[in-house]
Amino acid sequence: MESRPPLPPFSLETAIQKVRLAEDGWNSRDPARVVLAYTEDTRWRNRAEFPVGRAAAQQLLERKWARELDYRLIKEIWAFSSHRIGVRFAYEWHDDAGNWYRSHGNENWEFNDAGLMAVRHASINDQPIKAADRLFHWPQGRRPDDHPGLTELGL
Repeated sequence: MESRPPLPPFSLETAIQKVRLAEDGWNSRDPARVVLAYTEDTRWRNRAEFPVGRAAAQQLLERKWARELDYRLIKEIWAFSSHRIGVRFAYEWHDDAGNWYRSHGNENWEFNDAGLMAVRHASINDQPIKAADRLFHWPQGRRPDDHPGLTELGL
């Protein structure tokens, strides 16, 4: 069986690690890599889409990152229990016309015993912003460890 540490039951420390690993994965913008953190039969709610399974989740991510350009994401733990983690997040991106957005949201995650995410419920709101109002300026990829998080940025 596949395993994706840290494994449940989560402590505050391991839940924070899990959130950062998820952020790092999504900042790679590599759908094939990202979906490996999910069960084969993962169930998602993402905006108005409800994919089931890794293949459907990968297709959603491929469409997402073809549309959401120069994507940069920050996730922050909100709450946790033995097999569940609640997260808040924000990401910045622009469309192909150069319009910038900051998308804010919350996710509820449920993991199996092997640390793979079985359920992901996401609620997301898009806020148009000016390019000058962007806050996420690190080079594409993993957010540097010394870059402020959501709380430090006042988000």
